[in-house]
Amino acid sequence: MIELLKNLVHWLTSGSQWSGPEGIATRLLEHTQYSLLATLVATLIALPIGLLIGHTGRGAFLAINLAGFGRALPTVGLVTLVFLASGLSMWPVYISLVALAVPVIVTNTYAGMAAVDPEVKDAARGQGMRAHQVLFQIELPLALPLIMTGLRLAAVQVVATATIAAYVSFGGLGRYVFDGLAQRDLVQVLGGAVLVAVLAIALDLALAGVQRLLFRNRPAPSHAHSH
Repeated sequence: MIELLKNLVHWLTSGSQWSGPEGIATRLLEHTQYSLLATLVATLIALPIGLLIGHTGRGAFLAINLAGFGRALPTVGLVTLVFLASGLSMWPVYISLVALAVPVIVTNTYAGMAAVDPEVKDAARGQGMRAHQVLFQIELPLALPLIMTGLRLAAVQVVATATIAAYVSFGGLGRYVFDGLAQRDLVQVLGGAVLVAVLAIALDLALAGVQRLLFRNRPAPSHAHSH
């Protein structure tokens, strides 16, 4: 065990391991690019849906059921299915990562909108505010802490799951995990897993810090929904 840890530390700290097209720096950049694009696309899809459901009160069952769908979604299975349908490309990976992130963002956006005090909205309407003004000037600002929590949860889950890019022969930190398994190289497998975990934790801490700075004068959100 001690020898394994020594080899792992050497693998992670060796300068040669960080350079070149197969190096950690390259794989880290690839992994980050996959994660950022998938999270961005998921946000563009999910945020309007969550806002619409929360604002109108219609389709709340969709937001609730999406959480269950997200938990039941077999990500690797979905990658395989889309891969077989579309051929060798990054589309299976992106579709799977987006499908993973959308339920989290929708449910938390809906939860944030649902948590807005109805009396506040009624008072705004009583002052002559139109529906879109109530949405963007009242509901959205009050719902933002929970929405940000949803984005944070989704981003971290996408980073942790983006290792599946290597499952269909692409890059990212998952390359070390899959190559290590194929070569029976436990140090490489553990190294890849450690790097993914560190990246996910670092992202979580960074987004939590941003969240605290943005909403430090508001109560901490307490109704976030993870899938």
